[in-house]
Amino acid sequence: MFVEPSGRNTGNQKGSGWIEVVCGSMFSGKTEELIRRLNRATIAGQKVEIFKPIIDTRYSKEKIVSHNDTTIHSTPVHFSGDILLNCEQCDVIGIDEAQFFDEGIVDVVNKLANMGKRVIVAGLDMDFMGRPFTPMDQLMSIAEFITKVHAICMNCGNIASYSHRRTKSSKKVVLGETDIYEALCRKCFYEKMA
Repeated sequence: MFVEPSGRNTGNQKGSGWIEVVCGSMFSGKTEELIRRLNRATIAGQKVEIFKPIIDTRYSKEKIVSHNDTTIHSTPVHFSGDILLNCEQCDVIGIDEAQFFDEGIVDVVNKLANMGKRVIVAGLDMDFMGRPFTPMDQLMSIAEFITKVHAICMNCGNIASYSHRRTKSSKKVVLGETDIYEALCRKCFYEKMA
């Protein structure tokens, strides 16, 4: 029996796959929520496989690590297609930092759900400029369930949805933590971007 993220009981879903997306800004708890859902599936006796992009080595090469040091073992992969090679026998697939994968991740996630798998994807919904972060925007459009989590604005204390980059780099992907990024509310973000 699966209870969707909203808390509503959907009944017995054995053999029926679906996609869950957990999105938000930096420091909003996306990875922590992903780990929580995967641990619950493991406790329920489901076979779980977890993947992350190989470029994400901020805390660990082989673990998914939240900002509050919650960890879970994962398999780092170069390309989204590599995920399909490693999850034939599992029930639940977790994918962290999905925004760092190639655009093929959308097809991979669809294939997994069509195979009857529960797929839980976490990632940034917007880039450092406040624009939709592809392929996360595409994943949200095909997901059955979307959970948007929020941080606290590091400038004023309001609810934060934006990841502001403190450096001048214009590269789309720059790995970093609080040394490079801060979570900001809409007002503070656009004030700093002006």
